[in-house]
Amino acid sequence: MDSDMGITEDVIGRARRIELVGFDVDGVLTNGSLFFGDDGQEYKAFNARDGHGLRMLHDHGIRTAIITGRTSQTVAHRANNLEIDIVYQGRHDKAGALDELMQTTGLESGRIAYVGDDVIDLPVLCRVGLAIAVNDAHPLVVQHCHWQTPSRGGQGAGRDVSELLLKARGVYEAAMQKYIP
Repeated sequence: MDSDMGITEDVIGRARRIELVGFDVDGVLTNGSLFFGDDGQEYKAFNARDGHGLRMLHDHGIRTAIITGRTSQTVAHRANNLEIDIVYQGRHDKAGALDELMQTTGLESGRIAYVGDDVIDLPVLCRVGLAIAVNDAHPLVVQHCHWQTPSRGGQGAGRDVSELLLKARGVYEAAMQKYIP
């Protein structure tokens, strides 16, 4: 497939089975920076291309979820905007959140992918069918993942994941054709 993205046949085989992909937020869907106003309000910057990638996943029957250790209204708004209906915030026990996710969806771990960047994500990454680290992830996370995105967290990593899954399903080219007049 795309050798420049480090996609092996094992990764493609795992990606073909995925029905749901979960994302950490800080360092994955954002670059990890946290901005606070004088009033204590938290702000985050999300990547629009990542958002469109998640929408493309939805268009092709792949569900998305968020499992994050922090709690933020900004994340709730972004999840609502992207129609992500499974959101676990304030979950430092991410493995427990994965158990709830599997219970809620009826999916086995082999049908779930997860994208993380830091050691708090390892309890989930070590259990899912496709473990993905963003390009600037902690080295221990990279060591325990099946694939690493070409892009950094908050700078296109979510889109990389979306395109990987669409390519593995053989629908990427057709998905792109709808944008070409």
